[in-house]
Amino acid sequence: MVEIFLKTLPFFALIGLGYLAGVTRFFTAEATAYLTKFVFYFALSAMLFRFSANLSFADIWDPWLAAAYLAGTTVIYLLATAVGLFRGLDIQTNAIEAQCAVIGNTGFLGVPMLVLLLGQEAIGTVMLALSIDLIVFSSLIVILITGSRDGRMSLGVLRTVGMGLLKNPMIVSMVLGLLWSAAALPIPAPMNEFLSILGSAATPGALFAIGASLATKAAERLHVAGWLSFCKLVLHPASVAIAALWVFPVDPYRAGVIISAAALPVAGNVYILAQHYGVAPQRVSASILISTAFSILTVSAVIAWVGP
Repeated sequence: MVEIFLKTLPFFALIGLGYLAGVTRFFTAEATAYLTKFVFYFALSAMLFRFSANLSFADIWDPWLAAAYLAGTTVIYLLATAVGLFRGLDIQTNAIEAQCAVIGNTGFLGVPMLVLLLGQEAIGTVMLALSIDLIVFSSLIVILITGSRDGRMSLGVLRTVGMGLLKNPMIVSMVLGLLWSAAALPIPAPMNEFLSILGSAATPGALFAIGASLATKAAERLHVAGWLSFCKLVLHPASVAIAALWVFPVDPYRAGVIISAAALPVAGNVYILAQHYGVAPQRVSASILISTAFSILTVSAVIAWVGP
C-alpha cells in the first residue's frame, strides 16, 4: 500500500496545490470556474475522444461488468435512500444524498489517475463506469427532483434529461470517438498531436480545479457528510467488489478497475446539481470536502488491494 500511496500522492498533491491557491485567493472563484470550463469542455473532451477513437465498442461494453457496477451501485443508492427515509427526508434531499453516496469523481480524477496507475487497458472500464454514472444516475436525480416538484412525470422531464445528456461534452466526445473508431478512420498525425497536447492538459488542470473548488466548500452538517463519505469511499467499492468478484463472471483485471472507480470521492457535479436545484448544497459541499480528504488513504488502499 505504501508504494501505491506514493504513486497516488502526486495526484493528490496537485489537488492540494489547487486548494492552497484557492484558499489564499491567489486563484479566485471566478478563475476556478473558467479553469473548470476549460478542462470540462476542451481538455478532458480531447482526452476522451482520443481514447475512444482508439477503442472499439467491445473494448468498453461488457454486459457482466456493467451489470456488476450497476448492481453494486444500486445497492448503496437504495441503502442511502432507506437511511434518508428513516430520517424523514423529502424526495429531493434524499435524491441528492443518494447521489453523493454513489457518484464518484470519475471524469476529473478517475480517468487521468486510474489510466496512469492501472495501465492503458483500464481506459474502457473507466469509461464504462463514467457512462453509467452519467446516463443512469445523473438522469435519475433530475427525474426524481423535477418529478417530485411537478407532482408527476411528464415529457418535459424526459426532454430535460435528454437535452442534458446531449449537451454533456464527456458523453458527446466518447460517442464521437467511438463513431470515428467504428468507421475505421485513421487519425491524421496533426490531429492526433493536437488532441494529445490538449488532452495532456486534462490531468493537471482537472486536479488543480478540484483543489481550487474545494477551497470554496464549507464543512457543515458533518455527521451527515461523514455518513455519505463512508458510503462513497467504503460501502460503494465494497458493494461493487462483491458484485464483480463473486456474483457476476467478470474478468479479474476489469473487476479491479471498476472497484477502483467505485472508490473515488464524491463528484463535483453533484454539488452543481444541488446548487442548481437549491437542494442541500451545504451537505454536498461537506461530503465532497471530507471524501476527497480521506480518499488519499482509501483510494490508495483499494488500488493496492486490486492491483495484483
